[in-house]
Amino acid sequence: MPFLPITTLYACLLAFLLIYLALQVVKLRIKHKSGLGHEQESLLVAGRNHANASEYIPIALILLALAELNGVNGLLIHLCGASLLIARVAHAWGFKAGFGGTHTGRYWGTVLTWVSILALCVINLAYIWRYLF
Repeated sequence: MPFLPITTLYACLLAFLLIYLALQVVKLRIKHKSGLGHEQESLLVAGRNHANASEYIPIALILLALAELNGVNGLLIHLCGASLLIARVAHAWGFKAGFGGTHTGRYWGTVLTWVSILALCVINLAYIWRYLF
């Protein structure tokens, strides 16, 4: 049975972030008595902040798990996982602080998220390439 301790660590930490972001949405829904939709701009920002994390985290974790299963060096997996975690926290902070607009945290969080995902793609392809043909 596969054992993925590094991926598990980052999956749990990123899940904590997702729950935190979801709680921000729930708090605003309760405050504004809004069960559906985003009539308040603060609710729209919180909802998009959570949605953005929900869009990027799953594919990154799949790629991280594949790297771990493919035998990539643990230090390299930690580097990618930590980069992803830092990126998502920076993005969430920047998105909220910039109220959905331009913010340094949002910018660098996006860049580091994309770099982490692209790096994981390249790493995985490099590790499995010889088995494809």
